[in-house]
Amino acid sequence: MNIYGIVGAGGFGREVAPLATELLSTISKEQFKLIFVDDTPKETSINGYEVVDTASFLKLDGNKYFNITIANSKVRQLIAEKLIAAGIKPFSISASNSIKLSNNSIGPGSIFCPFTMVTSNAKIGKFFHANIYSYVAHDCIIGDYVTFAPNVHCNGGVIIEDHAYIGTGALIKQGTPERPIIIGEGAIVGMGAVVTKSVPPFTTVFGNPAKALRPAPSNT
Repeated sequence: MNIYGIVGAGGFGREVAPLATELLSTISKEQFKLIFVDDTPKETSINGYEVVDTASFLKLDGNKYFNITIANSKVRQLIAEKLIAAGIKPFSISASNSIKLSNNSIGPGSIFCPFTMVTSNAKIGKFFHANIYSYVAHDCIIGDYVTFAPNVHCNGGVIIEDHAYIGTGALIKQGTPERPIIIGEGAIVGMGAVVTKSVPPFTTVFGNPAKALRPAPSNT
């Protein structure tokens, strides 16, 4: 028996589970079981999928695989490292209408929701989340544990470093081989932002054109 765990039974997990079921039903040659893994479960079953905690998941007999539907990228990394150390393998999830064109390299544990696309010659790291209607264009380099919210437009020649979060409807201008647009490690691009130049690490930007978020002025 192959057992596939979706770590996180929140909203995104509930969206992704049917995609995983459809994918596994298509490609799996052996019997499989898909479950939610959640350490604070409110129910023993959600949307028809059994819910177990991590300790119970680790004790289950069979070949075990996992993916993580938790938005916090640092938590995603900690969970991934723990489960991989326990000998559990990551698996990737991709909607049937997600499109990947040619000569792309995509790391393990990725999630591609419906109507997502990767065009050509992109390099994407591990445990990448691409929510609905998002795309990665040619010659982009995406780091590990990066998150795209819905409808992100990542044009060609962009570098996005580890743990960056790109908000809903954000648009990143196309870069060039000589001058790529770089979104630094841990940066946050706000909802609807239009990014026309590089963003430093651990910086939040918003607006059109996107500018760094500054604290409100002090009254003292």
